Amino acid sequence: MASNEPTVIDGNMKEGGGQILRIASALSCILCQPITVNNIRAKRSNPGLRPQHMTGLQLIRDLCNGRLQGDSVGSTEITLTPSKIQSNRFIADTKTAGSVCLLMQSAIPCMLYGSGTSQMILRGGTNAEMAPQIDYTNMVFQPIAEKFGLKYTCDIKKRGYYPKGGGEVVVTTTPVKQLQPIQLTEFGRVARIVGRAFVAGVLPIKIARQMASFALTILKKQYRDIPVNIEAVQEPKHEAFGNGTGIIVVAETSTGCLLAGSALGKKGVPAQQVGQDAADMLIRNLQYGGCVDEYLQDQLIIFMALANGKSQVLSGPITLHTETAITVAEMLTQARFTITPVTGTDKNMIECHGIGLTNQLI
Repeated sequence: MASNEPTVIDGNMKEGGGQILRIASALSCILCQPITVNNIRAKRSNPGLRPQHMTGLQLIRDLCNGRLQGDSVGSTEITLTPSKIQSNRFIADTKTAGSVCLLMQSAIPCMLYGSGTSQMILRGGTNAEMAPQIDYTNMVFQPIAEKFGLKYTCDIKKRGYYPKGGGEVVVTTTPVKQLQPIQLTEFGRVARIVGRAFVAGVLPIKIARQMASFALTILKKQYRDIPVNIEAVQEPKHEAFGNGTGIIVVAETSTGCLLAGSALGKKGVPAQQVGQDAADMLIRNLQYGGCVDEYLQDQLIIFMALANGKSQVLSGPITLHTETAITVAEMLTQARFTITPVTGTDKNMIECHGIGLTNQLI
């Protein structure tokens, strides 16, 4: 039952970053439960809200027609008092290279519990440091998340890069009555690897080709008999703002698992190194033998908590982000998680008995 007293959450626990705000504000909105988050990002070199966190919280406030106190850059405490979830058209702009993917992480679960189709226009960085690239969200997160019964589309209108951002995506969601639990417990074998190496702005296509070819060489050495196809792309001028380079490689297994490795180019880092970093990350995730990579792990927690029944996800080592997501989910819902290490391996089985939340608006 929703209470009128805010649940107080320590923003400095566990990972202590923006993820606490994302999962707490989403669940606050969905469950109509007020929250206060204090000590926001207390351990960071620049504590408190950054523009992207503030934008994300304001988006959730708008989605649930709620009240938000403390939403200024640098603020270390916020209180969100939600009301009814709205189905409408929403716009959120970080005005920086703040990640649109992180805005999606908190907003999409909320929009699923509205009364009708909703649309968000999100502006900021599409391929940003310290966040999933939009290609990861579209190629890995979305197909797996759809197993819960989510329905949404994400249209990339313009890509934006550090430091200016300027990207834009349009996300359209369809509401759900109830989310289904998922079983991701069989890794199978690697069936194929696809990838995308890109350059944008004034950077030459040869950089993308170098990233692609280096990643391909490393992956082929490890997986000789697996088809690997990495395309090198020059982003069309009208579909990108600023200069950027990066690569993502995604492995699909025989059982439908998707795991990825990715990297962004930086000044002074050779293209070959960027390609190698992405390939190495993918190989590391595959060698654990889990059904999700280290970045998908924590993004599934909120859906497992809300789903109707028992979800099981086999993963590699549990990340601090995942521990944080579980702690916040258990504080705000009646869902209960267990993590069981698989003896003699780096694998863990994450299980959750979800609360089976029903959308009362449809």
